Amino acid sequence: MLKLVEQFIDFIRIERGLADNTIQSYKRDLESYVHFLRKVEDVHSFQNVERESVRQFLYFLRDEGKADSSIARMLSSIRAFHQYHLRLQRLNQDPSALIEIPKPVKRLPKVLNLEEVEALLTVAKGSKPLQLRNQAMLELLYATGIRVTEMVQLTLSDLHLSMGFIRCIGKGEKERIIPLGKMATESIQHYLEHSRGVLKKNQQHDYVFVNHFGRPLTRQGFWKILKQLTNDAKITKELSPHTLRHSFATHLLENGADLRAVQEMLGHADISTTQIYTHVTKTRLKDVYSKYHPRA
Repeated sequence: MLKLVEQFIDFIRIERGLADNTIQSYKRDLESYVHFLRKVEDVHSFQNVERESVRQFLYFLRDEGKADSSIARMLSSIRAFHQYHLRLQRLNQDPSALIEIPKPVKRLPKVLNLEEVEALLTVAKGSKPLQLRNQAMLELLYATGIRVTEMVQLTLSDLHLSMGFIRCIGKGEKERIIPLGKMATESIQHYLEHSRGVLKKNQQHDYVFVNHFGRPLTRQGFWKILKQLTNDAKITKELSPHTLRHSFATHLLENGADLRAVQEMLGHADISTTQIYTHVTKTRLKDVYSKYHPRA
């Protein structure tokens, strides 16, 4: 069973060119599925999997406290797996075919207001190498809306500071060009001139952002930095590594930016993904109205 899983993983890695994080997500989902079939359902061949076994797996996930969005993703992984092997005639049925995917509840993303963004950027300021790096990262994320994973994968050749833009490789290896504001450009330039060389030591690589060992910074490493800076700025909102990305999109739309332009900068394949930020801005407008209108 795991051999068939590996064949599917090889297919999505080579043929579909998905991002590493997406591939790992598929792999984890399918390994959990196999483990359940073997240990709980006593099924040891995909040819013998029945629809009820798939349903029982979904019930098991719900009992484990998994969110509807996670369950929907796992069912989608299972369906893609069975459909792939069905097309190659390695399997003769897809037991997940008629099972409805639960529709995940769309939650509005947490965003920072302008005062909170300023507070976060202010506590990151300083003249020490790590402080210069932290400020450059925050300025970059807020100026471009790129994902944290995309930020830590940036190399020196992706920066075009004199022209005011960066080149970013996003999900599915799709390239996009994103403009940089003046403050982000200056902050990154200052980091490159006065900090990166000190932090990098003798490590040989071209990644822009490095940790205190000189190695490329990881997503997990940035998350720890962000949590500490959030505490220092006395921001009580529950943040995620995507918070600055959400704030970037929301603030652009609040100030009249075109939805299609924001979609392009965020790298969303479908504009419906970007449209969630219009709901955030409407909520913000209601708050402003309630607070300031004399007859609200």
